[in-house]
Amino acid sequence: MTARLVVDGPAGQREAIAVLRAGGIIGLPTDTVYGIAVALTTPGGIERLFTAKDRPPDKAIVVLADSLEQAAAFVEVPDLGRRLANRYWPGALTLVLPVRADARLPLALTAGTRTLGVRVPGHPTPRSLARAVGPLPTTSANRSGEADCRDAGSVAAALGQHLDLIVDGGPAPGGVPSTVVDCTGPEPRVLRAGAIPESEIARAARTADGSSAGGAGGAERR
Repeated sequence: MTARLVVDGPAGQREAIAVLRAGGIIGLPTDTVYGIAVALTTPGGIERLFTAKDRPPDKAIVVLADSLEQAAAFVEVPDLGRRLANRYWPGALTLVLPVRADARLPLALTAGTRTLGVRVPGHPTPRSLARAVGPLPTTSANRSGEADCRDAGSVAAALGQHLDLIVDGGPAPGGVPSTVVDCTGPEPRVLRAGAIPESEIARAARTADGSSAGGAGGAERR
């Protein structure tokens, strides 16, 4: 059975929120590529994301949040992470941050580590869903090892039988995954090259608040 497609917008987002609250998996647009997501509180939900992608369970899942404040409820945000977040969020930057000692997160989410990748995306739809449901464990909408999906039709073809709903937001404007930066040490460490060049990350990390690094930064894009 193929997932139902709904047009992105208030009505489509309401349907996606209902599916997430009921424990379903959705496909959704972001400012980089399409992703698949589940509510953090869904029992076995993260394992279902792995199954859908044929992804090894030793790889951690990124969480999409509505804001830095929402993310800070379950991760520690050191000065370095805050500088980069201030500069590039919302946007195509994933920060790997230490998990708070009092956070209760599924083991499958962090692959057994005490760190977590967090992003506040530039696309308003995942932020709207995270506001309503809570932070969303999300991974790219593709079979492991295959090309990222940049539109809803590609998501349906690749993973539709594993999903309950796909939010069709048109072609993903970025087409390049987010840059992943480890902020658990004194200096930023780029774990995956992506939409934001490593040179920009280094400049932003050296400024007082990240605001004068230059470049496109966290401009919101649909």
